[in-house]
Amino acid sequence: MKNSFIFDVDSTPPAKMSQWSESTDCCDWNGVDCDEAGHVIGLDLSAEPILIGSLENASGLFSLQYLQSLNLGFTLFYGFPMPSRLVTLDLSSREPISGFSWRLEIPNFNFFQNLTELRELYLDNVDLSGRRTEWCKAMSFLPNLQVLNLSNCLLSDPINHHLANLLSLSVIRLRDNHAVSCQVPEFVANLLNLTTLDLSQCDLHGKFPEKVLQVPTLETLDLSYNSLLQGSLPHFPKNSSLRNLNLKNTSFSGKLPDSIGNLENLASVDVSSCNFTRPIPTSMANLTQLFHLDFSSNHFSDPIPTLRLYIRRLCETAFFSAANNSLTGIIPESVCKANYFQVLDLSNNDMSGTIPTCLITNSSRTLGVLNLARNHLNGTLSDTVPGGLQILDINGNQLEGMVPKSLVNCNMLQVFNIGNNQISDKFPCWLKNASGLQVLVLRSNKFSGNISCPRNNVSWTQLQIVYLASNNFSGRLSQKWLLTLEEMMDAKPECGFELKHLRYATGSSRFYEVTLSLTIKGLEIMLQKIPNIFTSIDLSRNNFEEQIPEEMGRFVSLYALNLSHNALTGSIPSSFGNLKHIESLDLSTNNLSGKIPAQLASLNFLSVLNLSYNNLVGKIPTSTQLQSFSPTSYEGNKGLYGPPLTNESQARPPELPPSLPPASSGVIDWFFIAMSIGFAVGFGAVVSPLMFSVQVNKWYNDLIYKFIYRRFRV
Repeated sequence: MKNSFIFDVDSTPPAKMSQWSESTDCCDWNGVDCDEAGHVIGLDLSAEPILIGSLENASGLFSLQYLQSLNLGFTLFYGFPMPSRLVTLDLSSREPISGFSWRLEIPNFNFFQNLTELRELYLDNVDLSGRRTEWCKAMSFLPNLQVLNLSNCLLSDPINHHLANLLSLSVIRLRDNHAVSCQVPEFVANLLNLTTLDLSQCDLHGKFPEKVLQVPTLETLDLSYNSLLQGSLPHFPKNSSLRNLNLKNTSFSGKLPDSIGNLENLASVDVSSCNFTRPIPTSMANLTQLFHLDFSSNHFSDPIPTLRLYIRRLCETAFFSAANNSLTGIIPESVCKANYFQVLDLSNNDMSGTIPTCLITNSSRTLGVLNLARNHLNGTLSDTVPGGLQILDINGNQLEGMVPKSLVNCNMLQVFNIGNNQISDKFPCWLKNASGLQVLVLRSNKFSGNISCPRNNVSWTQLQIVYLASNNFSGRLSQKWLLTLEEMMDAKPECGFELKHLRYATGSSRFYEVTLSLTIKGLEIMLQKIPNIFTSIDLSRNNFEEQIPEEMGRFVSLYALNLSHNALTGSIPSSFGNLKHIESLDLSTNNLSGKIPAQLASLNFLSVLNLSYNNLVGKIPTSTQLQSFSPTSYEGNKGLYGPPLTNESQARPPELPPSLPPASSGVIDWFFIAMSIGFAVGFGAVVSPLMFSVQVNKWYNDLIYKFIYRRFRV
């Protein structure tokens, strides 16, 4: 049979058939499956470099009288008549369709008409865009079909009534077929053997039939990433088999019914980025099989009820996220009962109280992500921090005390964000073992001292974001420590660079995306993803002194640098002309002197520059870039001149006049009232949308990502 195939000479040799030998039993050949009688019942030729059309002459293939399963996935296959006795047929590709992907050439679907015994059909990643509604009609010729996999096939028309006749269907996977764009037909609820329905990323719209959720045999339902798909959860009977429910990024709304507690088999629930409201039902305490629960980005309120996140095997770990809601109350100690917690995210809520010690100690072996940011938590951090912790974010609370010294055991720590608290401590040199640290945020606390470490034994070569702003750090900027930040000095190629995001793998192809609140170009934004090419340093509003190290000019991949509001002296390093990727540079309110280096004129990507309120002198270097900034970028430097400064804008603002005597109780000072109203209106119209509007935050995130893709052409 092997000799009847024609192989592509430009491809790698056939991995399976090259090992076939007549001297050995064919049942021992790679890709061949036999029954107990020695009959060949399965043939796996996937990824073999068989040339288009050569299978039509492969007479040996059709001599296999007992053949039931045929896998031609990822071959250069051309449509030909199939053996009618096939039970399983796999023509899928292992790679998603792209501009250079192979294309399954099927002149029509007539060859399915003879496959009346077929039970399983796999056509994943095969281009069926030219077949239109024929794909549904062709399936109707397969009365015994149980498994239908057509993921990412570029199907160009919606599901229609032809599938209603396939009453044996138990598995339907049509994910990532955006052109399907339709309402889910009511007849799907009549498929009484249905166990798996995956319609994710299909641009579905309209209202989802509630009865589908009540099919007794249904185990897995995935409707994720259909943002226009509406619906609500029905009353769930006690005989439901539902184990996995994924409604992520849909428009499902309403409240979670109390009957959700009847789903005793439910193990994984993802309703993130929907529109659910009201409290989380207390009946969820009945669900003893849960190990993955994502309620983030909804409108849930009130305290978190008792939950029983259950771990059946050591290979499973608990995931619970209720971030971005309106939850109140304390963190319940019931979350501590999951001994193998991996991810806990309760960020951006209205929770109060202290962080339960049991949460840290009970999950000391497995806890990888702890995100409690932007709540109202108080107290101190437990000194027993899990050694396996990779992401710790407690930003935006009211925590006090010192940084736990047990962090010295966190060798895998990647994100350390304790900003916007009341922490009083020194620079955390004890994080020296976290060689993979990428994000360090200490801003708006009460840290003090210098940022150098004894014997300079701290080396964070992968550190890409450093935010130490608004503390009491002092002394000079350590040259030796700065030179350990190798990621800042790594010039990324503009073409062919692999763009990745900082995230945490939770298993089963799931990832926890790291988010971060940053001040970029003077705006406070929430980065929903942190790309590996984004680097930023903010040391503003401290007491750093002496000269800016010339070595900072080696940070060639730096995107933003803020050294404002310190006591830095000396001149601006000419080496800053090497910061070719920098977009935001703020050196304002220091004691810098000398001339503006001419090298800054070559920073073509610079869009925000602030050198105001220093002691700079001389003419502003002439370039299209430097003259494009507002005069406020240079104001407060008495010795500076040249465009964009004018005679009027060169001087410092005059001193404020003495305060006026208070007006009598019977007189209203309309001048100050008008000024206050003007400020409020201006703030409300311009600043508040940037601070509070989700749409504007999303717009600004998109703007940053467009810059990244444009700059690096990834």
